[in-house]
Amino acid sequence: MAIISRRNLLKSAALAVPATLAMPHIRAEAKSKFVYKYGNNLPLSHPLNVRAAEASKRIKEETNGDFDIKIFPSNQLGGDTDMLNQVRFGAIDFFTPSALVIATLVPVAPINAVGFAFPDYDHVWAAMDGDLGGFVGEEIEKAGLHMMRTVWDNGFRQLTTSEAPVNSPEDLHGIKIRVPVSQLSISLFEALGAAPTSMQFSEVYTSLQTHVMDAQENPLPIIQTAKLYEVQKYAMLTNHIWDGYLFVASGLTWKRLPADIQKIAEDILNDCGLKQRDDIAKLNASVRADLESKGMTITQPDPKPFVEALNKTDFYSKWQEKFGDKAWSLLEKYSGKLG
Repeated sequence: MAIISRRNLLKSAALAVPATLAMPHIRAEAKSKFVYKYGNNLPLSHPLNVRAAEASKRIKEETNGDFDIKIFPSNQLGGDTDMLNQVRFGAIDFFTPSALVIATLVPVAPINAVGFAFPDYDHVWAAMDGDLGGFVGEEIEKAGLHMMRTVWDNGFRQLTTSEAPVNSPEDLHGIKIRVPVSQLSISLFEALGAAPTSMQFSEVYTSLQTHVMDAQENPLPIIQTAKLYEVQKYAMLTNHIWDGYLFVASGLTWKRLPADIQKIAEDILNDCGLKQRDDIAKLNASVRADLESKGMTITQPDPKPFVEALNKTDFYSKWQEKFGDKAWSLLEKYSGKLG
């Protein structure tokens, strides 16, 4: 009879034990049925990505792991124009463009960004949660995208400059200012006498650092998270445009989701969008002091001279014609008479 050593006996026993029992710390994780990509141009620290990460986690849990949304921040999937094209054709599944960016596809989308249309957030949310936002959503659907009903907050856009503050429209004359890839933004600053240039957000910091541009305009949280205070000295709280993020899905890939998963995803994204609005409100309350502590000089010019300067041009009448009477009447329902 062969004598089996203790060593060989232990070895044979180990081979007989299933791998999952032999290595209890290793556990196979079921793959999600749907893994979708969400791209945006903001750092992970921005409230949009903080709440998007929360939404992704909740959606995966509520769908028992079937739907997993992967976040690609900070232009990892390309600039805004690139991502808009990708979401149109289903190369990425979710995108949160500014209404200014999506204007190239849906011309009426940036109607919320008409210069000095909204005096405060009460008017903004009444319009965007009301029939103006509903109208924009319908037009986006016609373009082959699906828009979540809650518009996320980007904020009121503010001016920053490197050389001198802007206290009046005259101070803008001749200033080279970066604006989004948006005819509406170009038109606004041309009417105010500046020299605007459209540029992807990913190029803004370098253009200011190298003095290719003198100025830019963005909400305060963007100025903070993108560290634009390192290349700009002055900030002016002009509130010249309110800008939001439209949480859109590719129509092609959204339709592939079962109806129950669509509902879970949309409900959670809308809920997290409301939370993100609160985050921006709280952030706005503290960000001014933070920017000032980093060396920025912040002022709050009177908006009336800027509006009066626009009224002397064809700015409002031109954009009323472009957007159409129906859309314009919905805007003026909340903004009051413009022009």
